[in-house]
Amino acid sequence: MYGDQIIPATKAKDVGAPPRVLPRSPGHYVEWIQACKGGASAGSNFVDHAAHLAEVVLLGNIAIRTKEKLLWDGPNLRFTNSEAANQLINPPYRSGWSV
Repeated sequence: MYGDQIIPATKAKDVGAPPRVLPRSPGHYVEWIQACKGGASAGSNFVDHAAHLAEVVLLGNIAIRTKEKLLWDGPNLRFTNSEAANQLINPPYRSGWSV
């Protein structure tokens, strides 16, 4: 697979189009407003999707900065093989910028 295409194209005919099983979105903002008003959860709700995606992206940024292969222990929120990477998870605030 390459992007949204199956390579080689001859295999794409064997696979066919994927089934459309997800409900179509009325739009991100409409979903958000409906969820705020007590409707169904938005398709990109924080608990089910957004938090996990953000975690992966942020861990990728740390891997790029350290230039190391990192092993992540999700339940303990730590890297098991790099103290340098662990220091980047929650770095200390500069003087005058604490919360």
